[in-house]
Amino acid sequence: MSPSAINEGFPSPSTIPTTTVVVVGAGPSGLMLTNNLLRYGTPVILLDDRPTATSTGKADGLQPKTIETLKQLRLSDELLRNGAKGMLEDVLIKDIEERGGSVQRNSPFVSVSKTSDGSGELEVIYNDNTTNTQKPIRTKYLVGCDGARSKVRDFIPGAQLEGEMSNASWGVLDGIIDTDFPDLWSKVAVRSHTAGSILWIPRERGMTRLYVELSSTDGERVDRAKATPEYVMARAREAMQPFRLEWKFIEWFGNYVVGQRVARRFSDPENQIFIAGDAGHVHSALAAQGANTSMHDSVNLAWKLNLVSRGLAPASLLNTYSEERRKIANDLIAFDAGHVAAFEKGETALARNFEENIRFISGVGAEYDAGVVTKSPQSKVKGGIQPGTLTRPAKVTRYIDANPVDLQLDIPMMGQFRVVLFVADVVGGKGFLEGFCGADALEGVHSVAKESYKKCPRGLSDEDKYFPLERYTSVSEVVTYGLVTRSEKREFELGDLPELLQKSRWTVYLDDVEGEEGCTGEWIGEMEREQ
Repeated sequence: MSPSAINEGFPSPSTIPTTTVVVVGAGPSGLMLTNNLLRYGTPVILLDDRPTATSTGKADGLQPKTIETLKQLRLSDELLRNGAKGMLEDVLIKDIEERGGSVQRNSPFVSVSKTSDGSGELEVIYNDNTTNTQKPIRTKYLVGCDGARSKVRDFIPGAQLEGEMSNASWGVLDGIIDTDFPDLWSKVAVRSHTAGSILWIPRERGMTRLYVELSSTDGERVDRAKATPEYVMARAREAMQPFRLEWKFIEWFGNYVVGQRVARRFSDPENQIFIAGDAGHVHSALAAQGANTSMHDSVNLAWKLNLVSRGLAPASLLNTYSEERRKIANDLIAFDAGHVAAFEKGETALARNFEENIRFISGVGAEYDAGVVTKSPQSKVKGGIQPGTLTRPAKVTRYIDANPVDLQLDIPMMGQFRVVLFVADVVGGKGFLEGFCGADALEGVHSVAKESYKKCPRGLSDEDKYFPLERYTSVSEVVTYGLVTRSEKREFELGDLPELLQKSRWTVYLDDVEGEEGCTGEWIGEMEREQ
């Protein structure tokens, strides 16, 4: 075969689109990853096989930690007013487009291989369904956010799903209900002695979601073809007797078989091909964890891809993605198996399961094992901050404008590290502050980062006009510095601080909101005035 015939039908290498990251799948995980990468200034192409976005249904329950993440992205207001997955996707897509990105629809992933020119890059092939032609993209990294039947996962050696599949099957209905059941507007678990269980969840626009048990773990599996909306409605009516149960209309319907499985690997050995979300872990929908865990897979991976692709961190940093997120996935699977079992046992067992797992369910209980990024200090920290855990909510007063803010949310997500100094007394701690700020060991990194972001700046949106990013990048593109002090505002001026903290004036905080213990005690333990 002649050389020209080998690439017949494909563009020449000089005309092939080139990017840093290709993301496959525009569900919550893929959209969150793309959104974060664009914010950080990392070139990305997002492929999706569907002709349009999700309008309703599927996984759309947002847990507290996810809401906090959306607040840091300045995307929470509209979602908290209306709240639905279709709207979540709409908000993420709108923000992606404002930052110069887009979703490439009708573009199913086909394959990926190493390029033959020795560059170490990947060639991704997708099918353009509008013209029914296969097209290539050159990229450094590929991330499969393409669901439980992920095609990208097939290109990661040894990444098959492992775990259990049960016979438990469920139907899900979103719609407006006509019923004489008195607890229609409460989240309720109903267990019938003869017809299984139902979980009621109030939704937006007067709708209610019903999870309807079709068969138990030990029962005979109900074939998905049999589990039509009519079958599920009949099953629900039977379980709710003697109450009347009808639907004025149904907006969305789904059915699924309960299983708990985790991929053996979340990346290939070279850390160029990754999976996130349902491509890496599958479980039941009962506890509303799917989209939440999936989006935080993406949050974890995005900042690491950004730093490594810019040369601001070693490639080995990418190892921590699989280490950290597989641990969370396994924790999720263990919780989900217990949650499904408790649901089948009844109200008392379910209430106990919620009580025992509420931190994990909310998202704030996710914890990483010790690793490169989460090394434990030699001396144990006295307060609530521990390596591998989330910071606790804490109110402080922002010095520059006297506004009370949530310390853990005030600095937006920009792909930066945060170094927060806790000094009980600014005047008494002057020597420490001058010593720390005058010996910045990261000066070389700051210089390299400055040049990198000049060449490839962060993607901005209209919202960024109201939250100028310069407030947080005046010292460094990779680190935001902050100060929390128990000193009163009248005791010092910003001009009294070292130059590094003067430049960080928007992240100087007074610990004067939450009483005696305050943020300082909550995060690192109580400090004496001389500390």
